[in-house]
Amino acid sequence: MSHHALLRELQLKNSSKIILLVADGLGGLPLAPGGKTELEIARTPNLDSLAAQGTLGLSTPVLPGITPGSGPGHLGLFGYDPLEFRIGRGVLEALGIDFDLGPDDVAIRGNFCTLDAEGRITDRRAGRIASEIGKTLCEKLDKIKIPGVEVFVRPVKEYRLVVVFRAPGLGGAVHDTDPQKTGVPPLDPQGRDAASQKTAEIARAFLAQAREVLKNDAPANFFTMRGIDKRPSIPTFEEIYGLKAGAIAVYPMYRGLARLVSMNVLDAGLTLDDQCARLEQSWNDFDFFFMHYKYTDSTGEDGNFAAKVERIEQLDAVLPRIMALRPDVLVVTGDHSTPSKMKSHSWHPVPVLMHGNLCRPDACTSFGEAQCLQGGLGQFPAKYLMTLAMAHAGRLEKYGA
Repeated sequence: MSHHALLRELQLKNSSKIILLVADGLGGLPLAPGGKTELEIARTPNLDSLAAQGTLGLSTPVLPGITPGSGPGHLGLFGYDPLEFRIGRGVLEALGIDFDLGPDDVAIRGNFCTLDAEGRITDRRAGRIASEIGKTLCEKLDKIKIPGVEVFVRPVKEYRLVVVFRAPGLGGAVHDTDPQKTGVPPLDPQGRDAASQKTAEIARAFLAQAREVLKNDAPANFFTMRGIDKRPSIPTFEEIYGLKAGAIAVYPMYRGLARLVSMNVLDAGLTLDDQCARLEQSWNDFDFFFMHYKYTDSTGEDGNFAAKVERIEQLDAVLPRIMALRPDVLVVTGDHSTPSKMKSHSWHPVPVLMHGNLCRPDACTSFGEAQCLQGGLGQFPAKYLMTLAMAHAGRLEKYGA
């Protein structure tokens, strides 16, 4: 029996409420041997209090030693095996801006970038241009025509955009054009099968026109393509867990992840206060809430250790407001680690805090990587986190006689 089939069988309805609070890229590393991580240095009295009452552990997003993207990281937290359900980032971004992807659509996540006179990338994010600039550039790109193909270009946020190609017979198995480093030119789109090679040829023609359209728009004078894919078939969150779920996320990609598994995506505003207000307003409408906090990841990717510490402290400050709602289970974790020391996602296990009346106490008294290593949850695959949350909420029947 599969994991999901078992959970469908064991679902138990009750009035309990579960919150999954995801601090993106939460895990970190000390800057020097023997030092402390960002989470361990941060002043987090509220998280530490919850840790002392609850149970800690570490989760592995995909497999030991495998560095996950945000898509696999979140799918694991939602209980979907990232090795079984592989979804391109383009699909997530498109769903996140409410683009209705059809069966003939291939979705692409784009990053505006800066090219020098020789066509080499000097900034992979075009100086993080403002969203208003990105919108204007997308309007220009949306006018590009490819014979036999419908083309849609939509802004996402800052330097991010979505491109959708619509035509019969397209495949989504196309390699990214982002080389993931500067000082080199963008890669040429290449398909991994015949249908995807057709998509790659369309992408190549589109990029050739885009280079001409954007040539005078530095710093955003080109863009790279990532996460090229078609929308897959995937079981819904409510089917698997019997939970009516509300998603409170600001960034489009994470809204797209929630929409992919058919969560109800709620208006989250722009700030943590806005998100908490939405949680309070919607408390009686849902059994499960996914709350996403981005800035622990973006500060880590910027290599700004002090800023990541500050963002963790800002998250800690809203915990009393969340706990005032008296959730039966609160899980605080990340989708992956983003150590400031590495300026990137990493393979390191992710801190997990489980709080609820049915938690078995362990000896941990603060929330940090070293304490989590000693915690009662141990180290486990992230795809089982929802099973643990369901059990702690009293929402699973006994298995077997």
